[in-house]
Formats: sequence, structure tokens, C-alpha cells
Amino acid sequence: MSPTAQSTASARRVVFPFTAIVGQEEMKLALLLNVIDPKIGGVMIMGDRGTGKSTTIRALADLLPEISVVANDPFSSDPSDPDLMSDEVRQLLEQGAEIPVAHKKVQMVDLPLGATEDRVCGTIDIEKALSEGVKAFEPGLLAKANRGILYVDEVNLLDDHLVDVLLDSAASGWNTVEREGISIRHPARFVLVGSGNPEEGELRPQLLDRFGMHAEIHTVKEPALRVQIVEQRADFDQNPPAFLENYKPQQEALQEQIVNAQQLLPKVNMDYDLRVKISEVCSELDVDGLRGDIVSNRAAKALTAYEGRTEVTVDDIHRVITLCLRHRLRKDPLESIDSGYKVAKVFSRVFGVELPESDTAQKNGTGQKLGARG
Repeated sequence: MSPTAQSTASARRVVFPFTAIVGQEEMKLALLLNVIDPKIGGVMIMGDRGTGKSTTIRALADLLPEISVVANDPFSSDPSDPDLMSDEVRQLLEQGAEIPVAHKKVQMVDLPLGATEDRVCGTIDIEKALSEGVKAFEPGLLAKANRGILYVDEVNLLDDHLVDVLLDSAASGWNTVEREGISIRHPARFVLVGSGNPEEGELRPQLLDRFGMHAEIHTVKEPALRVQIVEQRADFDQNPPAFLENYKPQQEALQEQIVNAQQLLPKVNMDYDLRVKISEVCSELDVDGLRGDIVSNRAAKALTAYEGRTEVTVDDIHRVITLCLRHRLRKDPLESIDSGYKVAKVFSRVFGVELPESDTAQKNGTGQKLGARG
């Protein structure tokens, strides 16, 4: 490691390691699968305050390996993939110009609640454009988040119009800014992670549907686990470098597992019969549109790749289907049964498998998790 790289590493803010986070398996699984296949479409995390949502997302961004970028490019353009580079870089490439390459950590961009559209999308300096004849663009948060993670805390309190903008960029992979007849676009491929507390209001169903997965997290009830979490946090705060050193082997192993999964993903195969059954589950649950089918297929393949296999099994589908469908069901205000239980029940009937005890507990209101560990 060069002295510059060492000083950059030491100057970076110390982040709690991902592998040290206790519990919240549903949230961790959903985040990992989205990193392996960003086309899953992001994660909506709903749950109690103080359950480590922000800590987990920062830890994930810190865990990810460095990426190759075009040096001094505000959009973190990929030097080799035309879909992930700005128009300017693509033009330079077509002209045969030398593209300088650098390496940097995956960005985790926090979207503040009071952010304006200009702050999010970027602005065009009209005066400069008219007087000097150049497209003077000031990049926003979407530019910074390209090829990284965009985290929106309390997404249910964010202005609906801004949520639309974020979801459109996440779906298309591009952000377009238009002012006074001048149009500028840049790549905006990111994993969108939203979090919120159900007590502070629900998201509109059509916005909720645009998130690929929906993880529910709860405060840990078991006293022994709570003590473990508190002690871990105290150890980390007291001596971060020593704490990080303890978890270095696990962090490196997980990083390698993610990289291998990304490379293995294109080779993963899902039997036609399983794909038909996923669509049958979506149809029986009366899920609007086809997003549920697509995301369930992608998530099951990502999980298979994560575990180093190339053939999707029924168990893989069971572990992800609740995360992919629970937020797409039409809610009946008078219904007391958890939507996760409904998904699990239809899944067990269609696939001809028995409902595990954890899923039955969900119906009775005693279960904490569903889908993440099957």
C-alpha cells in the first residue's frame, strides 16, 4: 500500500464492521442481495427506532471492495463499461483518448430530509451557459451516489415528488436535468435504501411497490442478545482499531464472498417450473404488475450465487419471496394477519412444502422474523 493510500485509509471515518452486527438477519440479507445484483431495485427497511439501520448500511458500504473509476470524474464513471460512464467520458473513449483510472471506496450518500430537488439532481448555471456557451453543471447527490449506495432515512417523511425522482433514477440508471432548454444527463446507478418507522406514516402503495425488497426489523427482545449488542458497541467505542482488527478475517471473507457472487451471478440457472410457481404465488396473492415476479427471480438467483451455487432451489425462493412480496399486497384495514404470513402460506401451498414453525409463529404474533432464514 502506498503512503497516500495509507493516509487515506487512516483518515477515513471508522465504521462498525458489518460482520459484528448481531441479529437483524432479514435486513442484512436484503442489503447483501442488492449489492450482488443492484437490479433487484433497492430495499425498504421498516422498523423500530434504534435498531441499527444506519449503522448496518454504513457498515455495508465500508465492507465493499474498491471500484475502478475515471480519475477526477464527478460521476465515478466506470472506465470500461459504457452504461456506467458519463457522455463526456464516452466521447473521449470514442476519440481514442487516454482515460486516467483511479480506485476508490464505494460511496454511501446520506440524503438529508430537507434536501431540495436542485441539491439532489444537480443544477445548471444558466448564466455561464449563455455567456460562455458551455454546459456548466453542478452535480448533486445522485451524481455522487452513482455506483454506490443512496440512503434515505425516514423516507416516509420525504416529499413525494423527491421520492419519485429518486425512484425514476434508480429504475432508469440515469439522471436528467433540464433548465431553460438546456439538458444534461449523467449515469445514476445506485442501490437505493430507504428506512422508516411505521408509526410516522406509511408510504404510498405505488411508491412502496417500486422498492425491490422490504425488510422488517424489530428491537431484539432476548436479554442475552441485548447485552451482547451493548457490550460490543462499548468495546468498539473504547478501542475502534483493536475491534476492527478482531473482525478483519470475517470482513475479508465476506468481501471475497460478495465479489465471487457477483462474478457467478450470470451463470446461475433457475428451472422453468420454479419460475412458473413464483408467478403462480404472485398471481394468487393478487400482486399488481410484474415487479414481484421479476424481483423474486432476481433475489433467488442472487442468494444462490451468494452461497456459491449455480442452481436455484425451492429453499432459496422461500428465503427471499416474503422480502420481495410482502409490501406489494393490497392491505385490508380490518385484517390482523401479517402480510408476511400470507405470502408464506401461499408459497407453501403452491410449492407443496410445509410451513416452518417460524412462519406459523408470525401468524400468532410471536415471531420476529420471516423469510430471511427460512
